[in-house]
Amino acid sequence: MKNQVLGVLLLVLSWVTPAQANVVLPRVLAHNMVLQRNKPLPIWGQAAPGETVAVQFAGQQVSTVADAAGRWQVLLQPLATSSTPAELVITGRNTIRLRNVLVGEVWLASGQSNMEYTMRKNSKATIPATEDASPLTELERAHNPLIRIFLVNRKELVKPDSLHRGWSVAQDSALRSFSAPAYFFAKELNQRLNVPIGVISSAVPGSRIEPWIAEAAFQQDSYYATQKVDGDPGKFYEPMIRPLVPFAVRGFLWYQGESNCFLAETSTYTHKMKTLIESWRAAWQDSALPFYYVQLAPFKYSESKDTKVPLNRETLPRFREAQTAALQIPYTGVIVTTDLVTKLDDIHPPYKWKIGRRLAWLALAATYKKHNVPVSPVYQSMAVKGNEAILSFQNFRSSLVSENKQPLTDFQLAGPDGVFHPGQARIKGKRVLVSATGVAQPVAVRFGWDEVAKPNLFSKSGLPVRPFRTDAAATNPTTATTEVSK
Repeated sequence: MKNQVLGVLLLVLSWVTPAQANVVLPRVLAHNMVLQRNKPLPIWGQAAPGETVAVQFAGQQVSTVADAAGRWQVLLQPLATSSTPAELVITGRNTIRLRNVLVGEVWLASGQSNMEYTMRKNSKATIPATEDASPLTELERAHNPLIRIFLVNRKELVKPDSLHRGWSVAQDSALRSFSAPAYFFAKELNQRLNVPIGVISSAVPGSRIEPWIAEAAFQQDSYYATQKVDGDPGKFYEPMIRPLVPFAVRGFLWYQGESNCFLAETSTYTHKMKTLIESWRAAWQDSALPFYYVQLAPFKYSESKDTKVPLNRETLPRFREAQTAALQIPYTGVIVTTDLVTKLDDIHPPYKWKIGRRLAWLALAATYKKHNVPVSPVYQSMAVKGNEAILSFQNFRSSLVSENKQPLTDFQLAGPDGVFHPGQARIKGKRVLVSATGVAQPVAVRFGWDEVAKPNLFSKSGLPVRPFRTDAAATNPTTATTEVSK
């Protein structure tokens, strides 16, 4: 891994040679980009050592001198929203004019194949005939000039592009190869905020979480002092995340975990999420950058062949619990996906437009302080009255409903012996009452505690209740999704 990091650094340093004294920009600074509004804006690159570089944009002009290694960086003062295309000019011994630049909201989306899942694949998704299929034909209609996309290519991001390509309007061939969850997130945000949205997708199919964390971040964390971290730490961070720093962003989106779930991870995954989140925030020098992620959808992990460790039907619920535990980290949030599958043996479920939309709702509620967006109910507390467990919920504003108007599913109830029985549940206002034949004294409830569970308990606004169990130490699931700085 050290050789890989050295190779990346040498490649970056090779931007400028004595024979090439021109100013050179990183790929993420390009035509058609969106700059983050209301934040200081770093603009950086390479030049000849000692060369004066000036940057002009939106009435500002600031200059600096490249250091002995040819590195330079300036900071533009925070800008207001602008949907009017403008030109950003960088001048040294050469002049670079970046055209069609907007100012709005910028998010970085990362993870494995379900985040990488392209709009081309989205067009071929199969859903029930009773469902709205219009998102499947989104490519035919997409041409909103206020939505811009940047797709990270792991082999190219560290190389300069003299034509300053990379950012594109979200349409045509550029959109076909782009992340569907990230695009639909951007679309929903644009519709709700009515500002330009830029989204960067940097994802690799099949990737574990470890490659997205810098090797130094593991080395600096005492938690890992007595254990070896495998999974190629830094493998994707170095070529696919580090070169994006310090491009100003509002926050991060994360859809990953399947590869670590196959390893039956629990608390170790929670800590790896903590390491990833804190190290990314440190790289961007902003400890309050929001980090919103996707809870894994139902899938038959226990029936998978050739797994490295034994898996059972509780492997996924326990992994989800580890994902939920990461909400202890400030400025985080998670969306629930128990309803977004059509085949339980498909680890790439459809409905990526709903994934993107729910991530956007989370951002709208927590980051942008909007009060008219749906949020998933979460378990709060349990009381016992006679032979019934009384469950209270929080984090939603409407009532609880059975999504299909059938009796509530996927509840289990246990008494003092710890044996769980199928539960009968009914809604009473914002509470759910659970009982079970043979359980006279309820002690614990589990909900959605099975890899194939698709519970029908929803908020009236259309979002499923997050799976939970009362017989394990739990954190307050909502404290970390509020008070996100703008």
